[in-house]
Amino acid sequence: MYFLTGWPRRLLCPLRSEEEPFHVQPSSQRFYFALLSETQLSIWFSRPSVLIVSYIESAKAAAQFGFYQKAEWKPDDSMIAVATAKGYILLFDVLGGGDDKYLYEPVYPKGSPRVKVTPGYKEEQCAPALSLEMKKPVDLEAPITSLQSLREDLLVCTADGYLHVLHWDGLGSNGRKAICLTTIPFSLDLQSARGGPSLDLEGVYIRCMEYCVTLDGFAVVLSDGRLGFITPLSNTITTDQLQGVWAADVTDGTCVAVNNKYRLMAFGCARYMSVQLSPSVSLSLQYDVGKKTCPVKLICWSPDYSVAMVTWECGGLSLWSVFGAHLICTLGEDFAWVDSWGAEGYHLWVLPYKPERRRQEEQQDVEMFHFIKSALTVNPCTSNQEQVLLHGEDRLYLTCIDPSQIHSSSDAHPHGLSTLLGHKHWHVVQIHSTYLESNWPIRFAAIDTAGQCMAVAGRRGFAHYSLFTRKWKLFGNITQEQNMTVTGGLAWWNDFVVVACYNFIDQQEQLRLYQRSSNLDNAFASVTKLHSDTLLLNVFRDMVILFRADCSICLYSIERRNDSPNPSASVELLQEVSMSRYIPHPALVVSVTLTSVRTETGITLKAPQQACMAESIMLNLAGQLIMLQRDRSGPQVRDKETPAVNKKLLPFCPPVVLAQCVENVWTTCRSNKKKRHLLEALWLSCGEAGMKVWLPLFPRDHRKPHSFLSRRIMLPFHINIYPLAVLFEDALVLGATNETVLYDGLQGSSEPLEALFPYCTVERTSQIYLHHILRQLLVRNLGEQALMLAQSCASLPYFPHVMELMVHVVLEEEATSREPIPDPLLPTVAKFITEFPLFLQTIVHCARKTEYALWNYLFAAVGNPKDLFEECLMAQDLDTAASYLIILQNMEVPAVSRQHATLLFNTALEQGKWDLCRHMIRFLKAIGSGEMETPPPTPTTQEPSSTGFEFFRNRSISLSQSADSVTTGKFNLQKTFSMPTGASAKGYGFCAENMYIDMMLWRHARHLLEQVRLRDLGCFSAQLGFELIGWLCRERNRVARVEDFVTALKRLHKDFLWPFPVIPVGSLSSPLKNGRCRTVLSTRLLKSQSADSLLNSDMDTASPPTAPTNHTWMDGLGQRAKDMDTASSAHSNQHSPQTHDAFLSLLTNKVEEYSVGSATDLTETSSVVDGDWMMVDENSSTLSLSQAELEHISMELANKGPHKSQVQLRYLLHVFMEAGCLEWCVVIGLILRDANVIKQVISFLDSPEVPPETVQSVRNGLLAVDTWASTDCLGYKPFLNLIQPQLQHLLDSASEQVQPESFQPVSQSSKLSGSEALGGAAVPRVEDSRGVSAPLGLALPSLEPAGGFPRPPSEDCPPEQTEEQGEEEGAYDCTLS
Repeated sequence: MYFLTGWPRRLLCPLRSEEEPFHVQPSSQRFYFALLSETQLSIWFSRPSVLIVSYIESAKAAAQFGFYQKAEWKPDDSMIAVATAKGYILLFDVLGGGDDKYLYEPVYPKGSPRVKVTPGYKEEQCAPALSLEMKKPVDLEAPITSLQSLREDLLVCTADGYLHVLHWDGLGSNGRKAICLTTIPFSLDLQSARGGPSLDLEGVYIRCMEYCVTLDGFAVVLSDGRLGFITPLSNTITTDQLQGVWAADVTDGTCVAVNNKYRLMAFGCARYMSVQLSPSVSLSLQYDVGKKTCPVKLICWSPDYSVAMVTWECGGLSLWSVFGAHLICTLGEDFAWVDSWGAEGYHLWVLPYKPERRRQEEQQDVEMFHFIKSALTVNPCTSNQEQVLLHGEDRLYLTCIDPSQIHSSSDAHPHGLSTLLGHKHWHVVQIHSTYLESNWPIRFAAIDTAGQCMAVAGRRGFAHYSLFTRKWKLFGNITQEQNMTVTGGLAWWNDFVVVACYNFIDQQEQLRLYQRSSNLDNAFASVTKLHSDTLLLNVFRDMVILFRADCSICLYSIERRNDSPNPSASVELLQEVSMSRYIPHPALVVSVTLTSVRTETGITLKAPQQACMAESIMLNLAGQLIMLQRDRSGPQVRDKETPAVNKKLLPFCPPVVLAQCVENVWTTCRSNKKKRHLLEALWLSCGEAGMKVWLPLFPRDHRKPHSFLSRRIMLPFHINIYPLAVLFEDALVLGATNETVLYDGLQGSSEPLEALFPYCTVERTSQIYLHHILRQLLVRNLGEQALMLAQSCASLPYFPHVMELMVHVVLEEEATSREPIPDPLLPTVAKFITEFPLFLQTIVHCARKTEYALWNYLFAAVGNPKDLFEECLMAQDLDTAASYLIILQNMEVPAVSRQHATLLFNTALEQGKWDLCRHMIRFLKAIGSGEMETPPPTPTTQEPSSTGFEFFRNRSISLSQSADSVTTGKFNLQKTFSMPTGASAKGYGFCAENMYIDMMLWRHARHLLEQVRLRDLGCFSAQLGFELIGWLCRERNRVARVEDFVTALKRLHKDFLWPFPVIPVGSLSSPLKNGRCRTVLSTRLLKSQSADSLLNSDMDTASPPTAPTNHTWMDGLGQRAKDMDTASSAHSNQHSPQTHDAFLSLLTNKVEEYSVGSATDLTETSSVVDGDWMMVDENSSTLSLSQAELEHISMELANKGPHKSQVQLRYLLHVFMEAGCLEWCVVIGLILRDANVIKQVISFLDSPEVPPETVQSVRNGLLAVDTWASTDCLGYKPFLNLIQPQLQHLLDSASEQVQPESFQPVSQSSKLSGSEALGGAAVPRVEDSRGVSAPLGLALPSLEPAGGFPRPPSEDCPPEQTEEQGEEEGAYDCTLS
């Protein structure tokens, strides 16, 4: 409502004085402030905040009258009365210096556009020149305790128990009368019989008194601490016409302040502040204001009566709303404060007093605190209700969004949640200085429903601003602006500003509509004359509702007219409703609203269009919410039978009181079938009592409603913020809150107030209220309504949080209750949440955020955590299941935890959730070793992993070392392979838990290998640090065998997105053959996706046999693999001076960019062969590439899979090579079409240590692949022909020893002849088809950059492999050795 901002501003007094001001009194309009010190009366102006005149009493007069104590202004600001210590009233005339005499006025340079347009009009507010003249003093012969101005009279209370009535003008003896307090009859209420004085008032006097206009009486605090109210029974104040009411049981009253708008009397007491709603009832509200030991010193209502400032005798101040919502409190008790509100409540004038820190040379000054306030305080119109709009003295604070985001959002709801809630910063709009200078202070502000247009009104005229253009629009004619003043407020209707104003020229009240896009001029305004002063204005759909000073309500319809070049609006009076019977004083009406809300008592409305009609009027009468509904009891006429012109609106029923202590009301005219509960509800802000919602109740599924069920229900709920706006569909309340920033830049003993007082900021806040409403419905056995409401909001992003909050609040209340609860709510809440899919997450998240002592109570209501864990596993929600493990680990024995953890671990392994797997390994180890001081964190999001072995990217890996030495750079994993193997077993204890975990890891690895899921096996090994090589060594002759080479090959193609090789068009004799090959390829690809259905092997419970310790061929295997790899990678440098590593690097870069998607596409459509490669001869540089050759090269490059898959396959190849799994090496060598791999494996097969089953398996597997390639995948035939000699050698002499020379690179000539002999039969020679005499290739001059590749690659190493080596070593730094 009101919020402190910035630091207080210090006003320096130009007159040096020893005296300190101790009292500040504002004039009626708060433009002037009177400051009193002991012998000095000073008048200050508000804007600019300057001293105008100061009257200093002479020493002689001060000795006669005594020091000044209090001051009071005459209502027209023409006189000031000052009370002195010796019982004198000094009256001063305040004399103006004339229209043209100013103390301060702006001076503009010559040629400035600012010139006087109207005589006597000042563009800027100037401080007027005033003088003070003392009249004859009045001696009341007793100390004066209170002064109060009342129309033409001045009421003075004295310490001898008298109440003096003085005339401001006639100060003779006939102009004063004295009333003795003892003669006023007091009773407990005004209705009781007047039977003489009922209070013993001997020796009692009035300590403090204030007049209340709307109650027509005086609130008084007596000298003995009792509280009372004195009312005159007629218009004259005489002894026999006064009657008093006193409050029983209160004896410690200190001060009083009255609120004319809400008919409240706020009494300060020694320990609290109490608010009395009306004089006929006893104290109805008591607010504990925090200072238990310190009496309240002063209460001061803001000018709009929406907040009260409270100060204490011992210092400090606090701010409260009308019905007790606490807004601000200063904790420090350093300062004693005397304060008074400035114009429109933008400033608080404060006199700080700190006696122990005063020094004689210090000058006592005035501090001004700055406030910004909600636009609802003075202009409670509907268009302000979904936007938070605050206005300060010279700026507006908005929570709206940028206009560019409105056009981009397709949602019908204009403001996105992310923008409204995403940050705490305000959109600040500076009010135009030209308008502000002449029309300060701003009195009204309004914003349109889209939050893009604002309008403000000051003393005269108004101005509006658009966020689209970021410009203000002011009246072009300054006379038009100065001839009108806004009286009833502002509102927006579509793109029109609706203004209720008074026209000074015609001396008439008017309703005007100005179009936003037109110039701000009366020529473009639609003007309607009104018969009475307008106090409030509001808009509902196409209707305007006005509340007037004669207590009547007028309804007008607005219609847009486009007949003229400038769009205008026509206004027509629809209905007039007199409320004078129900409203005692027009100033008591806080807000008036038209709504579609109704109770449906008379007739059930079935037409959906009627749901948004203006059905009722909501009136906030001094905090009482009154509803007037349309009277449908008479004969109903159907709409079709009545012409639209003659249709008469239904009359209104007598008013009904809906709620008490209402500060604000929110309702909307929008409709949404999915969220009818929220959009047809009425939201109330009730101060200390929090909020209330008047919720509609609907029958489910259009069933007939129960006759005993109410149509609406009022539900109260508490929130932690002060509500300023309600987002109806989003179930949110928006507000603002004060935050402080401590400034410690100034050090020293004499720190100014700015350094001691924190810097204040205002931040946006929001709060969810849905869980409060759901809970209230469940308490009232309205579970069906709660379910409908919750289901309509289930799509909100914070709906899971709503469910958690509801469980948490109920659990905390019931589980910590000392008394037994007869009807606990938690089982009902648990049953309610099971209706939603997020039930399992809600319960576990709530449990994790609650202390352990409450878990038994929670799970007694929601179910056994073991059952909930199993439900999570069935629903495949592993992260939630992991959270339940923490619960089980605390509530069950370790055996149960281990059993459930094993279930979860196996499921996570199967689904490849590696992050969860790592947590589970740590969890399982800790269960056994008792290390679970802190539960493992439950992963909330799965790491984006698992397509590749990111473990090995950008690293140089030597696979000949044991896998122990390979540490992860990305995950910092723990080792899990716990078998003590040589040096790796140092410091790594062998225990049952580690063995238990390893058995599960081995079983999963065996499962993956049986299903030919090599890619998953690689991810599993890399992510969990599994020692794959050591395990494969042991499983070499068991699960690491290949049963079916063709199936394995197909599965690798599918897993690694590797395209099947296809014969190119130019190599086949007939197009039909090529067509068949394509068809076979695509059908085979589809078949291979469901081809593998191998049996799963159960966990091998026997301990695995140790690896053979005496194997001669395995010892040399790693070295041979290294030799081969070094030979192939360093081939160009050592053995063949004609080759270069980076052959065709321009096209190689294209290969690196292949995405997974493109690789998949290539799998189905590639037609590239791995056969003949044309080599570059440096002597034939004059030849250029033909189209067919370019196509051949590009198809060959496209025939390979993604580069990532290539790196992974190479890695797996070396893992299997080191482990001695030769069958897998053959399969990977086939998919990579790497002849060197096949040659090397076949040479190993001749070793006597290789089991004959392996030799037989490789021989049969290669024959099966050859048979499959001949029928289904001809693309493999060229490569199989290339390795034909090795295959023949394997068939012929399986037992012959392999010579060491076979590992050396083959010479150029022998390789050339072999490739000609093998390749010539299957694939046509390229040079034959081209008819060129060059022996082996063609030059590539167009692909050779400056300093490019002068040496062609050799025939000894296939160019594909050269290119792979280049990519691996260059781009990824993977030195595979």
